[in-house]
Amino acid sequence: DRREPMPEEIVSRILRLPGYGVYAWEAEETTGTLRLWSRQTAAEPYYVCGGCGISVRDIHSWTEREIRDLPWGTWQVWLGVEVHRVRCRRCGVRTERLPFVTGQAHSTTRREAAVARDCEAAPVSRVAAKWGLPPETVRRRDKRVLRRWAAGRRREPLRDLGVDESSLGKRDKFLTVVSDLESGEPLWVGRERKRETLDRFFAEVLPPRRRRAVRAVCVDMWEPFAQSLRAHLPHARLSYDKFPVLRHVTDALDETRRAECFRKGGHARGLLRGKRWLLLRRWADLEGDERRLVKERLALNHRLAKAHLLKEQVAHLWDYTYEGAARRVLIPWLRALRGPRVPAFQKVAQLLLRHLGGLLAYGHEKVPFGKVEAINGNIRARLRRGRGDRDHEYLLLKVQKATAERRRLLKAA
Repeated sequence: DRREPMPEEIVSRILRLPGYGVYAWEAEETTGTLRLWSRQTAAEPYYVCGGCGISVRDIHSWTEREIRDLPWGTWQVWLGVEVHRVRCRRCGVRTERLPFVTGQAHSTTRREAAVARDCEAAPVSRVAAKWGLPPETVRRRDKRVLRRWAAGRRREPLRDLGVDESSLGKRDKFLTVVSDLESGEPLWVGRERKRETLDRFFAEVLPPRRRRAVRAVCVDMWEPFAQSLRAHLPHARLSYDKFPVLRHVTDALDETRRAECFRKGGHARGLLRGKRWLLLRRWADLEGDERRLVKERLALNHRLAKAHLLKEQVAHLWDYTYEGAARRVLIPWLRALRGPRVPAFQKVAQLLLRHLGGLLAYGHEKVPFGKVEAINGNIRARLRRGRGDRDHEYLLLKVQKATAERRRLLKAA
């Protein structure tokens, strides 16, 4: 081992800490560790107060602090930095703020950024093994980098809002997800799917001055969500998501198919058995042989044929460009359900009548329904990758960063 002055050329080209210079170094061959001692190089240096951020020259005391930096080849690098306690006229005696370290962290910001970049493409456990760190330390550093990234982003006006829930499992059953449908990013996540959960979003994230820009909200037909939205966004249009509506319709069709199988019995039951997915798929997505098979089965059962026709008709409700045309389609569709031919659809009709205004609001504001499901899909994928990560703030930041990076690549392409 040896300890002697470090050449200034290596300091400027390899270490690159603006305003700091290395005055001594030590290399431990057995452990592959390189220790560098550095201090500010100015003749009369200023120190930044850790509280208010102003420049201070009055020193109360100082100590030496060890900070880990990026490796140099096979060498692990440790910095011995002089950290001063300064007398600030605003904050009193405070520890100075170092430009290359966040708070009391034991790693430089560029080392934390390198760990965070690896976390974008690999699980935390694999990144921890690569850097020789505990998984919780890697997760904490990645979260710190993501927080700095989120704090430095430009905040755009929020115009189209999406509210939906994502299923988590037995322990935490639901996660409420609020999204910006223009950017396709989640804005906030909260436990459970209560009105109080969504009220907390408006209290924490969306102050009254930012609510005025919201034009429309895409939400499912969960009444607690609608109550909170009407209270906080009275001027915005509530447009009910079409995918839950279509799910209710397809469930009614499947219930009709099962009822007809048991009602007919015998040979007719065998003809309908195993045809569930053919009947539930859209007619436009069926191939020639599949269409022929569906026609033959529907010709044998008038109730099932009517249920299939109702399912196909309601799917075109969101193709119309204004409310009047959609109303002229939906009202006759609801009247067709008055008879006893398809009892499963009568429940759907009552549900749609209670939410008629939200279904027709799509004629005024074309809310991108698919983005709500895509955002929930990204969150579920992240949960599977993180094996049920319970840190919802970390989950939100990861999905936001991945979505922003994907959008940036699409713009550059």
